[in-house]
Amino acid sequence: MFTAEMLESIKKVEATRAERIGMEPRRMTAEEKDELLRKFHPDYRQEGFQELKVGPNKGEKVPFELGTLLHSNSRIKDVPIDLNHVAYDVDVLVIGGGGAGSSAAIEAHEAGANVMMVTKLRIGDANTMMAEGGIQAADKENDSPQQHYLDAFGGGHFAARPELLRRLVMEAPDAIKWLNELGVMFDKDKDGRMVTTHGGGTSRKRMHACKDYSGAEIMRVLRDEVWNRQIPIADFTAAVELIKDDKGQVAGAVLQNMETGEYKVAKAKTVIIATGGAGRLHYQNFPTSNHYGATADGLVMGYRAGAPLLYQDTIQYHPTGVAYPAQIFGALVTEKVRSLGAMLINAEGEAFMHPLETRDVSAASIIRECKERGKGVPTPTGFGIWLDTPMIEMIHGEGTIEKRIPAMLRMYLNYGIDMRKQPILIYPTLHYQNGGLEIGGEGFTKAIPNLLVAGEAVGGIHGRNRLMGNSLLDIIVFGRNAGKAAAAKCKEVELGTMNLDHIQAYAGELEKADLHTGEVSPLLLPKYTFGMPK
Repeated sequence: MFTAEMLESIKKVEATRAERIGMEPRRMTAEEKDELLRKFHPDYRQEGFQELKVGPNKGEKVPFELGTLLHSNSRIKDVPIDLNHVAYDVDVLVIGGGGAGSSAAIEAHEAGANVMMVTKLRIGDANTMMAEGGIQAADKENDSPQQHYLDAFGGGHFAARPELLRRLVMEAPDAIKWLNELGVMFDKDKDGRMVTTHGGGTSRKRMHACKDYSGAEIMRVLRDEVWNRQIPIADFTAAVELIKDDKGQVAGAVLQNMETGEYKVAKAKTVIIATGGAGRLHYQNFPTSNHYGATADGLVMGYRAGAPLLYQDTIQYHPTGVAYPAQIFGALVTEKVRSLGAMLINAEGEAFMHPLETRDVSAASIIRECKERGKGVPTPTGFGIWLDTPMIEMIHGEGTIEKRIPAMLRMYLNYGIDMRKQPILIYPTLHYQNGGLEIGGEGFTKAIPNLLVAGEAVGGIHGRNRLMGNSLLDIIVFGRNAGKAAAAKCKEVELGTMNLDHIQAYAGELEKADLHTGEVSPLLLPKYTFGMPK
């Protein structure tokens, strides 16, 4: 599978491997990290951003691709929608079918609310399913939520909203307990204690995993729980616009059947946006590890209705996406590979950085190695850096890769690459939306009454960079809390007359700013699809 040039480089990797066993590369100083990020991280490339001309965050910068959607009119601006013809009338409407949406629906149902889920694909078609490495929680004797807080706060450049991060770390042990009791099959030792490992930026081993199927296993259990509770799910049904009432409260959503294009009205006393990320917008032409439907729909709907964004200009590029072979270009190579001992090695066989730096620093280091130092390995799609996976079995013994990261092993074996014997080529891939809709500690948006947000669509939990394992954690913590809060709130909500006035008001802002993108939003599915209903 490897080219002659790659094979020559592999020889250099093999030649330095013995001396690298047991070696710990120097960690960078804070000043070195800041300089590296400014020069090489995509968040600092001015050409990748534009200024928002309308809406609550007017004057702030936003990724160019997201800005285009926010500068576009609603899909239903000129579509007659009969708001008196209500197809669904519920207490709690959950928009999204991933881990956050499922957790919210389960807890709202547990609290006795009439809850319904809508998802433009199927329940489980989400980034949750694709998460591999694990979920953090400080539940061992040598750890504490306070230490977890310090790791995450520093890793996020001290920009996380304290009330959100505090909730994340304090409720993490209970999240693990809840998942375990639901039936998630976490890795455990012979005595039944959970096995925990390090991740980038962690000072303690607090990563709980299910081999490298962690997200899929969590999603399997959550989906089964939703099904077992017989919570109604409208699959292949996209929310395309929020509905408000004459009091300014959220009052439901306009839904679109993804197969027929038909619009329906869902009335709800509370609405939870749990629509996930934005990887399929391919910011700055990066590949992505995200699932097919990750197109920032919740951000667009919430923003048009008047909810402000927070840290919308910061994106996580996972340092280890597949650089080769091309068939799986951009797919995630879990950070767990590095936590088990695999080093990042350039084309000359040199270990150029500590393997467990935070994700933004690691991604910037790899980009620097390829773009400035010329020490990347040429591939059909650009360049890559070696992740020296044979080190794992040299350190931990034969069979470790099969036992601890079987999905990764099989993915590469499908293309004739045995990562137990050969290093693999990686390059940063668009992975996570650090920014999103701004919420308070209880999960409600501050501008629109009764509208909650959970999961990757939230901004502020992680600051300007997220540590490994804190995303699977936040979908559980904030998903559960949103479901509980929505169920409690709906008991006191009295809806007024429903309207879509905000759509026309937004269109007026766009016209006044002379913005004519020729697009409509939300996007719903990536641009490389065909036959999407208009």
